[in-house]
Amino acid sequence: MDGMPHASPPLPWLARPQARSWTCGIREHVRSGAVRAFHASLPGYAPTPLTEVPALAGELGAGRVFIKDESSRLGLPAFKVLGASWAIHRLLTDSPAGEPVTPSATPPDALARLRTAAAHRPGLVFVTATDGNHGRAVARMARLANTPARVFVPAVTDPATRAAIASENAEVSQVNGSYDQAVAHARQWAGDHPGAALVQDTAWPGYDQVPTWIVEGYSTLFAELDSQLAAAGAGPPALVAVPVGVGSLAQAAVMHYRADRGQGPVTAPAVLAVEPDTAACLLASLRAGRPVTIPTANTIMAGLNCGTISSTAWPYFSAGLDAAVAVTDDAARRAAADLAAAGISSGPSGASSLAGARAALTGPGGKDRRAAVAVDSASVIVLLSTEGAHPPQ
Repeated sequence: MDGMPHASPPLPWLARPQARSWTCGIREHVRSGAVRAFHASLPGYAPTPLTEVPALAGELGAGRVFIKDESSRLGLPAFKVLGASWAIHRLLTDSPAGEPVTPSATPPDALARLRTAAAHRPGLVFVTATDGNHGRAVARMARLANTPARVFVPAVTDPATRAAIASENAEVSQVNGSYDQAVAHARQWAGDHPGAALVQDTAWPGYDQVPTWIVEGYSTLFAELDSQLAAAGAGPPALVAVPVGVGSLAQAAVMHYRADRGQGPVTAPAVLAVEPDTAACLLASLRAGRPVTIPTANTIMAGLNCGTISSTAWPYFSAGLDAAVAVTDDAARRAAADLAAAGISSGPSGASSLAGARAALTGPGGKDRRAAVAVDSASVIVLLSTEGAHPPQ
C-alpha cells in the first residue's frame, strides 16, 4: 500500500437533459381509459398505496418523497400483473384498439369473458420466460382463464420463486443459462407447439404486439399515481425513479410523462432509469447510441437481471429518457432495509429506485447530477417500488 488516498470509481451515470423537450403520442385505449377500466373490472382491484416518507425528503434534499408501493397488486407481490392481464385480455378477446371496457362491468363478467374466449382456442397454452414476477403474473392469469401455462426460468432462479410460479398451476422449466437464454427457449417452445401463445414482456424484430400491450397495461399505475399525487396536494413530480430490467415499465413511464396532451409547453418530470451494475444493458445502450446486449452476472436484484433492452422500448429511451444510473447489490440491500423500516415491503429490485435516487442526488458530484435532472429542495420525487420483500414481510 502506498498510503495515498484512492479516488472512487466514477458513478455509472448518464444524463440527457435534452430529453425533457421530446414528446410522443398517446395510444387510444390508454387515452380513453379502457385499460384502467379493464383492471378495475378484475376481482380485488384497488390502487396500490402511495406513501410519503419525509425522512427520505431530508436525505435526498427534496421537498417531498413518495413511494408507489407495488408489494400487493391484484393479489400478487409486484406490478407485473397489470401488463400480463391486459395482454392476455387482448390476446383472447382480440379487442380492437380503443374498444371501451366499461368500469361498471362486474368482476365475474371480466373473467367469464376470458374463460369463454380461451375455451374456443384449441391447444391454447400461455408461454413466457421470467426472472420471477412476470412469469407468476402470466401463470395467475392463465389459471383464472382455465388455461395451461409454461414458464421458463434462468438457472439462477431460486427455489422459492420457482415454487411461487408453480403454485399457479404452471409448468416451470429451468434453463441452464441466463434470462436472455430463457427467453430464447420460451420463444422456440411456443413456435414448436401449435396453439401456444407467447406472452413475453420484451420485444424483438417481428415480435412487438404483445410487449406493446404489456406496456399499455402498466399505464394504470401512472394514472393512479397522478390522482394520488393530486389528492396529496403534491402536484406533478420533478423526478420519477424506475427500476429497469428489459425496460417495459420505464417505457410506460416515458410514454406517460412525455405524452403530448395538447396543453402546450409543460414542465415534464425527469425519468431516472435504475439498473444493477452487473446488468446495466440500458446504460450501455445509451452510451453506445444503439441497443447492445451485455453479459450479466448474478445479482440480488433478480427481477432486473436482463442483458437486452426490449426493442419497442429503445426508441422511447433513445429520445425521451432523462437519466440512467447503475447501483450495487449493497446499495439495493440497504434501500430495501430502509424502506422496511418505513413500513414499506420491498425486495431489492423494487428498492433499487431508492438506491438509484441516492446515487444520483447525493455524494460527490451530486450537485451537477441534481441540476441535470432539475431537482431542488422544493421538488417532489416519486420512487417506484415494484415488488414486495422476499419472503413477504
